[in-house]
Amino acid sequence: MTNPPDASPETGISAPTCFRHPNRETYVSCVRCGRPACPDCLRSAAVGQQCVECVRQANSAARRPTGRFGGRVTSRPVVTWTLIGLNVLVYLAELVSQNAVINNGEMFGYGVAVGQWYRLITSAFLHYPPGSGFGLTHILFNMWALYVVGPALEQILGRGRFIAVYLVSALAGSVLFYLIAAPGAAAIGASGAIFGLFGSWFVLAKRLRMDSRQVVLLIVLNLVITFLVPGIAWQGHVGGLAAGAALTAAYVYAPRPSRTLVQVGATIGIVALLIVGVVVKDLQLVGTVSLF
Repeated sequence: MTNPPDASPETGISAPTCFRHPNRETYVSCVRCGRPACPDCLRSAAVGQQCVECVRQANSAARRPTGRFGGRVTSRPVVTWTLIGLNVLVYLAELVSQNAVINNGEMFGYGVAVGQWYRLITSAFLHYPPGSGFGLTHILFNMWALYVVGPALEQILGRGRFIAVYLVSALAGSVLFYLIAAPGAAAIGASGAIFGLFGSWFVLAKRLRMDSRQVVLLIVLNLVITFLVPGIAWQGHVGGLAAGAALTAAYVYAPRPSRTLVQVGATIGIVALLIVGVVVKDLQLVGTVSLF
């Protein structure tokens, strides 16, 4: 009869080993779970030491800090950079596809009427290529505006609410264009979403009692350009501005006891209202769809 390799020669009992490193002997255990662990797998706690897995579980269970309006506190504008990157990638795809991407994704009334609802969102990620429409300035202005306004809004509202404002504003701009513009008209651009962020920033400035003169000047200046410069789909700008302001108002003025419920309800309510508008317009165009 022989002892195990790591057994005590006097007792024949094996020394305890680390639960993560079975080849390491240890006589120290985690104060939380009681499992033996080597020094590399232990972390100092208020009382004794805890293993890395218990520390990880404790951190994941801890409540994450939330912002003033319910969104999780964030210091990095991940959503803003993702949106900018996505717009740029789509723009590069446009250049390679030679207008195929634009033709299949632009906001086109007859297309929506025959069931291509995706155009209501895809059009908000398309911009005029060089040599057509407003050319390169189209995407440059929109991305510059997103870069300037987006990070602050994302930090205050939180990532989830920020992306909701952006997408709902983009959708609202497309829906208003669909309702008012001629069915054969087409439009592209993130301007509806950008105007939604302008409206959101105005509401936030009022709610936080900040100086709103700069954002008011920005909105007025862009609205003047919208109605004076030919070729701009003003419906998208106005629709995005109204939706962004309305949704943000619901977010920042919601009473604290039922804040999340009110915010979710407002988001669903506005989207539902936009869907109703699209369905109504579809029914109006049902007799002319055959011409498409």
